Amino acid sequence: MEKRFYVYILASRRNGTLYVGMTSDLARRIEEHKSGAVPGFTSEHGVKTLVHYEVYDDAENAILREKRLKKWNRDWKLRLIEKENPSWRDLTELLNC
Repeated sequence: MEKRFYVYILASRRNGTLYVGMTSDLARRIEEHKSGAVPGFTSEHGVKTLVHYEVYDDAENAILREKRLKKWNRDWKLRLIEKENPSWRDLTELLNC
């Protein structure tokens, strides 16, 4: 089985605080965010809802995408989320990692 890499965006609520991250185990990482297991930005700001994610076959492209998204302005990130997930539902249930 080929390893996959994920770039994701979490939100505290619709139009709330956003967080962009990258991981090779999205289900585990989202659970860590939701449970507050890792202290830091997401636990301090209640950022727990998976509102966007992308899948990559190699770490290099995933890292590049994460860095680009982090540099995007807020409006661009909001448009990206709204394009694929206009209701801002939690996509955790859709994970097929």
